[in-house]
Amino acid sequence: MTWFELIKQVVRVPEAAVYYGLQVSRNGMVCCPFHNDRHPSMKLNERYFYCFGCGVTGDVIDLVARLFDLSSYEAAQKLAYDFGIDPDKPPAAIALPKPERPLLKAYRQEEVRCLRVLCDYLHLLESWKVQHTPKTPEDVLDDRFVEACQMLDYVEYLADLLIAAELEQRVKIVEMLNKDGLITGLEERLESLEKEEQRDEKEQAA
Repeated sequence: MTWFELIKQVVRVPEAAVYYGLQVSRNGMVCCPFHNDRHPSMKLNERYFYCFGCGVTGDVIDLVARLFDLSSYEAAQKLAYDFGIDPDKPPAAIALPKPERPLLKAYRQEEVRCLRVLCDYLHLLESWKVQHTPKTPEDVLDDRFVEACQMLDYVEYLADLLIAAELEQRVKIVEMLNKDGLITGLEERLESLEKEEQRDEKEQAA
């Protein structure tokens, strides 16, 4: 059994979805995180997922790779770390249920939220840096280009730590991001920018 096969055998898609903060209904439906989904259109089966809205599909490794913008190998590593999968243990032993403490579960949900917001912000900064690069030395620098240059490396650094750092360090980062409503403010700003972009697209199409 390969490393990927072991992970897919041990971790079910609905289990991973709940762990990473998705709200799964009793019938296995969830709002698709990969498009602007107001009504649950993604079906989670034991071994794969499928969105009836945007058509995205895959297994548990694909789900995590898409959620956190990782390669398949990085997603497999994250699943192995988060679910305590040891390649030297038999699948039956790995699959034994682990007690979940409420505080730990709440922290994990907040960690996933912080990582999602950081990844969304990171993608926005990357696009701003490309779209608003000055064409000539005489051009006035766009505020979005300046923000991208100032924040890109730092946001990428924080996101990398939330993915790969030890638990103690990740806890400190989550606490820092929640101090004075920092992550909530960033989340609200990203939502506002997305609405503005959608409004501009509608006006251009009209």
